Amino acid sequence: MHKIQVEAQKDFSYALNETGDYRESWRIFRIMAEFVEGYQFLSKLEREVTILGSARTKVENIFYDTARKLGKLLGENGFTTITGGGPGIMEAANRGAFEAGGKSVGLNIQLPFEQRINPYVKESAAFYYFFTRKVMLTSPANAFVYFPGGFGTMDEFFEVVDLMELGKMDRSPIVLVGKEYWNPLIDFLKNKSCSIGSVPQYDVDSWHVVDTAQEAFEFIKDTKDRTNSCELDPSNFHCKGSGVDWKIFRIMAELVEGFEFLTGLVEDVTVLGTKSAKLDSPYYDAAYQLGAQLADHKIVTVTGGGPGIMEAANKGAFENGGDSIGINMQFGAKERVNPYVKRSIGFQFPFNRKLILTAPSKAFVFFPGGFGTLHQLFEILTLIETKKMPKIPIILFDREFWEPMHVFIKKIFVHKFETISDEDDEMYQIVDTVDSAMGLIKDFRKQKNDTSSPDHSARGGSALG
Repeated sequence: MHKIQVEAQKDFSYALNETGDYRESWRIFRIMAEFVEGYQFLSKLEREVTILGSARTKVENIFYDTARKLGKLLGENGFTTITGGGPGIMEAANRGAFEAGGKSVGLNIQLPFEQRINPYVKESAAFYYFFTRKVMLTSPANAFVYFPGGFGTMDEFFEVVDLMELGKMDRSPIVLVGKEYWNPLIDFLKNKSCSIGSVPQYDVDSWHVVDTAQEAFEFIKDTKDRTNSCELDPSNFHCKGSGVDWKIFRIMAELVEGFEFLTGLVEDVTVLGTKSAKLDSPYYDAAYQLGAQLADHKIVTVTGGGPGIMEAANKGAFENGGDSIGINMQFGAKERVNPYVKRSIGFQFPFNRKLILTAPSKAFVFFPGGFGTLHQLFEILTLIETKKMPKIPIILFDREFWEPMHVFIKKIFVHKFETISDEDDEMYQIVDTVDSAMGLIKDFRKQKNDTSSPDHSARGGSALG
C-alpha cells in the first residue's frame, strides 16, 4: 500500500471526514503540544527576521546567492535568521547566518514525504501541523523577507499581509526580493483586488521590492526588537516566561469549541470572496445563486460569516431552506455576522478560525477577493500539494478576475522560476457560471459516493494536516 495511504489509516489526518466527528481528543492535545513547545522554543530568540522562499531553489541560482548574502548580513549584525529549515532559499539564508556566526533557526514541517532539515540550522523545532508551524514562523518576526517561491510562499505571504490589514498582527517591514517575480503579482493586486475595493492600495505600496541582499537589509537594519509581553491580545502570539500558560489554554478552549461546532458536518462547501461585494454586484448575485443551488442539493453552505460574498452565499442558502453557517472573526467584543447565518461561531485567534473554516469542506469556491481570499486559496493549494489534504474541487469564479493570477502561476511559477511543477497548476479550475461550479461539485460528490465504502471512511478532518 502507498505510504500516504498507510499514514492516513494510522493517523486519520489525510482523509476526508465522512462521519462528521471532530471530537478526537488526541488531535487537540497534539495541536496544543505543538503550541507549547513552539512558544517555549521561540521565547529564547531575539531580533528575529523570517526569510521565506522556494525549497526548490538550486545552489547555482542567483536567489540562493542573494539569500545567503542576506543571512550573512543578518548574522553579522546580531539578528536571528528564521526559516522553514528546509532546502533551497531556506538553506541559503541559514547558511549565510551560520557562516557569519549568527543565530540560524529552522522551523521544519513533517511531510508525508520527508523534508530534511538543512545542515546550517543551529537550533530547530519540528511541527506536524502547517497552521501551528506558520504561527511560529510569523509570530516573533520583526521583519519578513520573501524570495520567489511556490504555493507555500504565497500562503505565508498572504497570511502575514492579511493579518496586518486586519489589525491582528503588528505591522513590520515586508521585503520582496526579485522584481521580475513580484511585480506581476503586485500588478494583479492593484488591477484586480484594489479595483474591487478588497485591498487598500497603501498596503501594497508599503512593501519594499528589491533585487539585492544589501537593498533588503537597508529596510531591516533599523527595526527594533519587540517586547515579548503576554497581554490578553490575540494579535500578540509571542510570549516569554510563564505568561504563555494562560494563552495556551485560551487557544485550546477556542479549538475545542470549534471542533464541537463542526461535529455533524459531512456534506458542505466553503464559499469565500470579497467582503466588499454590494447587492447590485454580479458577484453578489452569483454567490446568492450558488448558495441556493447548494441548498437544493442538501449541501451545507459555509462562509466566513461576514458581508459581501459571504452574506450573498449565506442568503442564497437561507432563503432556499438550506443550512447556512458562518465561521466568523471577532474584533474585540464585536463579532461580524450577516443576518442570513443560521449557526455561527466567532474566534479571537485568526489561526484557529482559519483551521475550523477549512477543516470540514468537500469543495471550495473562491470569488474575487483580497488578501484573505488569496491567503485561504494558497493555503488549500499548499495542503493539497504537500499531501496534507486530499484533492478536492478548488473552483475560482470569474475568469476575467482570476486569469492574470493563473498566467502568473503558469508563466512565473512553472516556467520561469520552476517553483512548482506542471501538474500543480491543475489543482484548481476557473469557471464563469454557477452551473459550471455546481457541475464540478456534483461530479466530485458522485465520484466520492461511488468509491466510498465502510472500509474507506476515515475520521480525520480534511485540512487538519
